[in-house]
Amino acid sequence: MDGVDDSAPKRADARRNQKALLDAAAAVFVASGVEAPIRDIAAKAGVGTATIYRHFPTRADLIIAVYRHQVEALAEAGPALLAASATPYAALAEWLDRFVDFVITKQGLPAVLQSDDPCYDPLHSYFLDRLVPVCTQLLEAASAEIRDGLDAYELMRGIGGLCAGASSKHPYDARRLVGMLVAGLRRPD
Repeated sequence: MDGVDDSAPKRADARRNQKALLDAAAAVFVASGVEAPIRDIAAKAGVGTATIYRHFPTRADLIIAVYRHQVEALAEAGPALLAASATPYAALAEWLDRFVDFVITKQGLPAVLQSDDPCYDPLHSYFLDRLVPVCTQLLEAASAEIRDGLDAYELMRGIGGLCAGASSKHPYDARRLVGMLVAGLRRPD
């Protein structure tokens, strides 16, 4: 679906190159939205536009690949943060901070995802299938430090709601609001 043949394993350099291209596209999408010119993405990635079109024949292919790439990075961060953080709560807080980055940097993506183009339909399910279990794992690991009865989907949806207005006409600091929410997850002393 992302325009790349995933049937054969990729060489390490090909995986690095594709990651660099997807990272560059994500950065351009953050700065200019998903309708940014392909030449801007190519310049940021240090490749020609033909290289992008060879890997991603349509803009939809590129948008889907960037979205999936970022979801995967966030999914992989959960277990890594649990292994590296001082406490499970610290891992949860860091992961939720990265989740905020993911949500607020999707300039133009909500309109694309709600378009009539059926190629985008599976992305929301993919997002939930990959990230709700990671958030659940983090909540379970931090259970001794946080309030009982937290649901990963509700928490992620609530954070999404807090972030929704961050790019509106009257911006506010969504990260500060989410920080207050995350602090409120802790068990009272």
